Amino acid sequence: MLAGLAVIAALSIGLGLLVTRVVEPAWGIGAANERVNEWLAVHRSATRTHGSLLGSIIAGGVVLPIVVACCAIAFAGLRRWRIAAFFVFALAVESAAYRATTLVVRSHRPRVPRLDQLPVNASYPSGHTAAAIAVYGGAALLLTSRVANRLVRIFAWTLALAVVTFVASARMYRGMHHPLDVAGGVFVGVAALAVVAFACRTADAAADSRDRVHASLGARA
Repeated sequence: MLAGLAVIAALSIGLGLLVTRVVEPAWGIGAANERVNEWLAVHRSATRTHGSLLGSIIAGGVVLPIVVACCAIAFAGLRRWRIAAFFVFALAVESAAYRATTLVVRSHRPRVPRLDQLPVNASYPSGHTAAAIAVYGGAALLLTSRVANRLVRIFAWTLALAVVTFVASARMYRGMHHPLDVAGGVFVGVAALAVVAFACRTADAAADSRDRVHASLGARA
């Protein structure tokens, strides 16, 4: 998992430098990025602003740790240790990769009136989007890996996708991220899920291997 975190951070930093120093200055992409946020700022309303605040809160630094802690405690109480660890480390890997990226990649936030008071040079990537994928997408992944009902699986992934889209749209609406910043957040969130899921599967395989060895030794005894 630590090796995976290092790879995610390195790739995210590389993508961030590519986006901010090569892609955005070229072919008018940076200007097109800004126009999206300008259009959203022009079309702000009280109702949309309240909705965007909700989208920020549900993927923010207060709510998500509480959600993860509750899930981890609940599954630990059921002695489902790897599921509890999955929730904790999915958010931890995402957060660490995000922080590492923002320390290296300095990207100015959209030049529109911003509705949140955050550092202006930490636009890339969208941490809220990445965290929403890691937690809500992770919950959908766990549920669908254990439920065979097709309707439940479709509902779980549809809900997770809707939540992530809502969060990403809210962050752009509030003038905190460009579309390419959101794309960077999607990469970090999906990559964090992939790394932690692989680590959990590896732990499962190792546990099964130990159980077979112990059973074999017990049979011989």
